[in-house]
Amino acid sequence: MQFTLTDEQELIRQTARDFAVRELLPKAAARDLSGEFPEAELRAIAKLGLMGVNVPEAYGGAEAGAMAFSVVMQELAKVDASVAVTVSVTNMVAEVISAFGNEGQKQRYVKRLTSGEALCGAFALSEPQAGSDPSAMRTTATKTAGGWRIKGHKQWISHGDKAGVMVVWAVTDKAAGTRGMSAFIVEGGSKGLEVVSSEEKMGLHGSTTVQLSFEDLEVSDEALLGQVGQGFKLAMAALDGGRIGISSQALGVASAALSAALSYAKEREQFGVAIIRHQAIANMLADMNTWLEAASLLTARAAWLKDEKKPFGKEASMAKVFTTEKACQICDLAIQIHGGNGYCRDFPLERYYRDVRVTRIYEGTSEIQRIVIARHLIKEASN
Repeated sequence: MQFTLTDEQELIRQTARDFAVRELLPKAAARDLSGEFPEAELRAIAKLGLMGVNVPEAYGGAEAGAMAFSVVMQELAKVDASVAVTVSVTNMVAEVISAFGNEGQKQRYVKRLTSGEALCGAFALSEPQAGSDPSAMRTTATKTAGGWRIKGHKQWISHGDKAGVMVVWAVTDKAAGTRGMSAFIVEGGSKGLEVVSSEEKMGLHGSTTVQLSFEDLEVSDEALLGQVGQGFKLAMAALDGGRIGISSQALGVASAALSAALSYAKEREQFGVAIIRHQAIANMLADMNTWLEAASLLTARAAWLKDEKKPFGKEASMAKVFTTEKACQICDLAIQIHGGNGYCRDFPLERYYRDVRVTRIYEGTSEIQRIVIARHLIKEASN
């Protein structure tokens, strides 16, 4: 594993950074207040080739790998985590269709995602009673003469009201448990698809989170992604990669928080000296930097393993649980260093703090990550 980016990865990182500073930064704080969805910005990101960073070139992607995707997420999240999460989920949807879809699905849907035509993609797995436990899923897909009829509800779906393409999980065999789950590609605006409600969230105000209802939604056989009963496998594979994305998002926010804290600590004076000269503040900054570097290495290792086509599930979970928890601590300490200013909207710290908190929850909570890691350890110990 190398610790420097390749020329291609560095070019992609710089492209994402330049766009974030030029196009996202001027509106990030205002978008947080208004809740405006960044449609124009997302289409521009697609034109840069960043909606399919790890997707084959044949389907409009950059085919640059998981490490390149990670650095894109970090650069976007440093400026606007709401935009970053939309890009992350869209990349995840494009990847899962690229990996498990047939040629017709790849040509029709992946190209729409990578080009920006579909605006964004949605990952419709969670339900009101089935979050960490997918075996409790109640949404069903019943076979019909011409395809499938989907009925049920999904909750906590990022930008499910904006997505042109979504992957929806449903039970096709109730007696088979997780082996009775299948995945389907559903187009936004389909008859029978309704946005029931939009959540009022603590953070990520520039990314909508909705509950969806599927009321006898009809899809053709061509909508089935992969094989019948393969849905759980597809979901777990997608989430492993998605956890690298969320780790990278948390890294970006934490990096921005540390930079802000360093700048403030050098300028703010108390008792006649800059507060960075006080041991209590210096120790905070030292811890924040150490955690950030460790998190960066864990995330890079998971991305490198994925690029090398090696197992990376445990490493992705390790990266996610460590990075997201330490990112929350880094943002908290950054506010502490800013004192009262950190608690006010005149400074970006309170937005970072609100935006980063959910990274410990979505795409697998910290508690689930520890279960995943422990299961890998048990399996390794028994070999």
